[in-house]
Amino acid sequence: MTTGFTMTIAGRAVAAAAGYDVIDPADETVAGRAPLCSPEQLDQAVAAARTALPAWSATTFEERRKLVLAVADAVEAHLEPLKRLLTREQGKSLDDAAGEILGFGYWLRGTASLSLPETVNEDSTERLSVTRRVPLGVVGAIVPWNYPLGNAGFKIVPALLAGNTVVWKPSPFTPLTTLRVGEILRDVLPPGVLNVVSGDAGLGPRMTAHPGIDMISYTGSTRTGRRVMAGAAPTLTRLTLELGGNDPAIVLPDVDVPAVAEKLFWGAFANSGQVCLAIKRLYIHRDVYEPLKQALAACATTVRMGAGTEAGVRLGPLQNRPQYDRVLGLLHDSRARGHRFALGGPPRDEDRDRPGYFVPLTLVDNPPEDSRIVQEEQFGPVLPLLSFDDIEDAVIRANAGEYGLGASVWSADPEAALAVGRRLDAGTVWINEVQHLTPHVTFAGHKQSGLGSESGPEGLLEFTTPRTITVRRTATAPTPAA
Repeated sequence: MTTGFTMTIAGRAVAAAAGYDVIDPADETVAGRAPLCSPEQLDQAVAAARTALPAWSATTFEERRKLVLAVADAVEAHLEPLKRLLTREQGKSLDDAAGEILGFGYWLRGTASLSLPETVNEDSTERLSVTRRVPLGVVGAIVPWNYPLGNAGFKIVPALLAGNTVVWKPSPFTPLTTLRVGEILRDVLPPGVLNVVSGDAGLGPRMTAHPGIDMISYTGSTRTGRRVMAGAAPTLTRLTLELGGNDPAIVLPDVDVPAVAEKLFWGAFANSGQVCLAIKRLYIHRDVYEPLKQALAACATTVRMGAGTEAGVRLGPLQNRPQYDRVLGLLHDSRARGHRFALGGPPRDEDRDRPGYFVPLTLVDNPPEDSRIVQEEQFGPVLPLLSFDDIEDAVIRANAGEYGLGASVWSADPEAALAVGRRLDAGTVWINEVQHLTPHVTFAGHKQSGLGSESGPEGLLEFTTPRTITVRRTATAPTPAA
């Protein structure tokens, strides 16, 4: 068990009177013990951010940019211990953990290359009117357990760059790497600019309702997102919400099956399916349904699943017991309803007796469209394969439901795929690839997949508000006395 974790408040190490165990999902042992932030300590973190705000927002954009780049350097300098800690608490392989940490640095550097606009509305002999973007204040960043650092990069970097101060709360399931990063950054950022707190399920609601927090940036489920929005309503706290998705992929009949099979496989199963933008419904034209199904199953036989610390492991367990139980519930529902499994299925009883939250790679063979395995976001290593004959039918089915996060279309003819992609109701649509994101491109969800934007110029603007200053240049003639 890794010990010695503290919160970071006002640039100092802060212990808590109570703590809780963080479970390694690969063997269900204790990976470490995290501090349980009290209501008083949350108040202290918000107060520290509020105190640091005037000086931080008064720095130039270029000064803040340099410090953001220093944050990237400091985190990457601790790559080896951080990747091992991330694997212990999250479950992903060491290579994937390293990729997430390096991706965090990439995101910081890319976001730091952005700038805030300035609009000159009028510049005449009579008047100068300029609109600039100014920081909102104290930002509460609430980050999920699938990518504790990766998702944080979408929030804390633009918030800091725009001149806000931050209170950063990781998921209760994966707080350890975030706490370590907070420790590393105490000597990089001015005290109070970035505060890191950890706690149980009650800490998030206290943050969303806190009168000292001016904005909440949250990533997680749509159900919890609704509660975040309700909690923020009394104070009209600004929000960005990156929520659930049930992303469709549509495969047209002209694809080169061997060429696309591995891309589709990893688009669905990377991080054991625990990706917001994972392919979660795969619509395959009937002409290529059987060969693509077989090719996907063949890909699975080449991939080793196990503890992320073991050599050769590509996929780890589900991160936590509630998610494990939820995915098993979907699989058992499919079995009870007579769905066919082209691969995998519910774990055998003897496998369930072993420690760890492992679910076999599973392909569900053409289940009904109204089944739970199709209609609900799995967020696990489970993929329903669905056949279609008519592209109109596929588009209607792909667009059905409450979500509209991402989607993809696959074809040997990019123009034909693009014509289909333009009809999909999703914030991001990829043609012949999936999950390609950069800090320069805006990312947002349609329907109940989110509110506001992340990344790119628009994502940076989310952490600001416009302020227009108008200067009258000509003196106004005095009003004659009555």
